[in-house]
Amino acid sequence: MRKVRMGMVGGGEGAFIGAIHRIAAAMDGEIELVCGCFSAESERSLRSGLALNLRPERVYSDYVSMMVSEAALAADKRMEFVAIVTPNHLHLPVAKAAFSHGFHVLSDKPATIDLNEVNELIHSAETSGQLYGLTHTYLGYPMVQEARHRVANGELGEVRKIIVEYSQGWLASSEGDVDNKQAAWRLDPQQAGASCCMGDIGIHAFNLAETISGLQVAQMCADIGPLVPGRELDDDGTVMLRFENGARGVLIASQISVGEENNLSIRVYGEHAGLVWRQEEPNTLLMKYNDRPTQIVRTAWSGATDWGLVRTPAGHPEGYLEAFANLYRQFAQGVRARAEGSELDPNVGLSMPGLEDARRGMAFIDTVVKASAGGGKWHSLAS
Repeated sequence: MRKVRMGMVGGGEGAFIGAIHRIAAAMDGEIELVCGCFSAESERSLRSGLALNLRPERVYSDYVSMMVSEAALAADKRMEFVAIVTPNHLHLPVAKAAFSHGFHVLSDKPATIDLNEVNELIHSAETSGQLYGLTHTYLGYPMVQEARHRVANGELGEVRKIIVEYSQGWLASSEGDVDNKQAAWRLDPQQAGASCCMGDIGIHAFNLAETISGLQVAQMCADIGPLVPGRELDDDGTVMLRFENGARGVLIASQISVGEENNLSIRVYGEHAGLVWRQEEPNTLLMKYNDRPTQIVRTAWSGATDWGLVRTPAGHPEGYLEAFANLYRQFAQGVRARAEGSELDPNVGLSMPGLEDARRGMAFIDTVVKASAGGGKWHSLAS
């Protein structure tokens, strides 16, 4: 099986998520990093590329030159897709440049900087005919897909209540807001968009709730904002949810909850059963009942569905990197299938986030910001 050739924009020296993407892409031996523009600073980009053992001529000083030069290479040499790991404001222009030169796109979330841009992204992707994927990492966990499967199979009955939370504490102090590269751009509306907390982690909670429940949020009531003085964008918020079937829910997202690491969790309650999944204990799914003991479902153990997402025997922990790698493997298989003139079976593997997830994610951010600022109780999700 030949390796799928990947390029990267962003993720150079000092970046956190770029290295995570590269580890995930390399994990299953199906993807090869062949080129990149790792920084807007040409010297930093070159240093980053050389440190990754790339040839100097395949390390670019800007992403436009990268697209032009790669497209000019022989078909068996050029990159096939680009991973976008930049701050939010660059997601759309890089994706459009890639699409216009015939490359598939796998982008970090959120898809764009605002709702208007996501419509432009969708038009560009559909016009080009290229594949688009969005790295909602947590969908790569086997127990998330197990939870989704059990809800879809009716084990919970009609869903009535969803509580989803993503709490962190790393922005609890304003010290380092300017010097910390990861904090600086997330708190800058020119780079992050209209939201910090909801755009960074609230969107993950929203995506997880809709994916597992199989339901779409119809209306929201929101209270978000900065709790640390001096910030322009939100660092905390709570959102009440109404789903399309009448179910109710609560979404909590916070980056100022002191002592929290990456506390993403979800509880879904139906007519007959409930389920609980926590990202910090990702190999365990709890099924809860009124008339019998709680069932513990474990990754790769008896009773769990084989989604082809597990690499080790039961009891050997797999986590964030493996979940990320599952997304990369699924996307690479889609790229390879497209090159061979076929398409992946949508019933095999995980549910790869794509353009619809991009649109709904940006609609979530837009609606939450407006609902919190505008007053009134219920706001319909932006179209």
